[in-house]
Amino acid sequence: MDLDAYVLAHHAEWERLETLTRKRRLDGAESDELVERYQRVATHLSVIRTAAPDAGVITYLSLLLSRARNRSGAARSSTWPGVRTFATERFPAALYRLRWWWLGTAAANVVVVFVMMWWMLAHPAMEQSLLTPREVDQLDHDVSGYYSQYAASHFAAEVWTNNVWVTGLLLAFGAFGLPVVYLLFRNVANLAVIGSIMTRHGHGPEFWGLILPHGLLELTAVFVAGGVGLRLFWSWVEPGDLTRSQSFAREGRTAGTVALGLIGVLAVSGCIEAFVTPSPLPTWARIAIGILAEATFLAYVFVLGRRAAARGYTGDLDPALLEDPVASQA
Repeated sequence: MDLDAYVLAHHAEWERLETLTRKRRLDGAESDELVERYQRVATHLSVIRTAAPDAGVITYLSLLLSRARNRSGAARSSTWPGVRTFATERFPAALYRLRWWWLGTAAANVVVVFVMMWWMLAHPAMEQSLLTPREVDQLDHDVSGYYSQYAASHFAAEVWTNNVWVTGLLLAFGAFGLPVVYLLFRNVANLAVIGSIMTRHGHGPEFWGLILPHGLLELTAVFVAGGVGLRLFWSWVEPGDLTRSQSFAREGRTAGTVALGLIGVLAVSGCIEAFVTPSPLPTWARIAIGILAEATFLAYVFVLGRRAAARGYTGDLDPALLEDPVASQA
């Protein structure tokens, strides 16, 4: 990166932030501007530290950001610009940066599901060892009735809570590696067993018609959590140019970003599961809604996330907010 050109391109913005920090009083619009410019300049500092470290520029920006942070005070973290930056910059950038981890996790789990289903369909005796004929007959009723047994709003809240718990476990156990693999396998094994049994007894279209509308986005969120959890594990196994503590701290903070963002993603999938899956809409329409939700998420990652990553966002906290030396070098 050409440092001189970068400084020239952003110097006016730095001067404006310095002007705002020196004003005795800020109105509402100026306070919001201070927060926005603070976040942009923090990103500039991160880019310079990574691509073209220069002691003079880094010192200048660090002092400027320190004054801006003190000027904005506690109100900075509660403003809407901060929420907007999280939703449009930090979270999608984290998803984009770690895309190969969760895409690989998703691909591996999809392969496992279909291999297990194929094997169970080819070995009918396995079904008999898992369920009695009476339980098999009851299974179709239980699956279809599951989505309409409670009021939609209550069911959405229940589903959302359960899915947040599952993704939280995947991220929390990421430091240990193997528990993530176990949780993912248990999740897809249940899907494969029920899917193979219903397919064998002629209820395959109904099963996929119930699973796909909400399951595409819901399972994607689970795979994202699993992939990020595995990346957290790998951060201390192979830290790269950082120390193990620096690498683990950076990926741990990014995992926190992903955890917060997935709460919103799972809220969407929970609403689809509660209001769309059991609805009287034709199967093709319900599946189309699920595909639209999934396509929107992927566009969010690969359009918005790619742009945010190009601007220097990684999903980690702004370096200027990190006061410990380990974090600030991440």
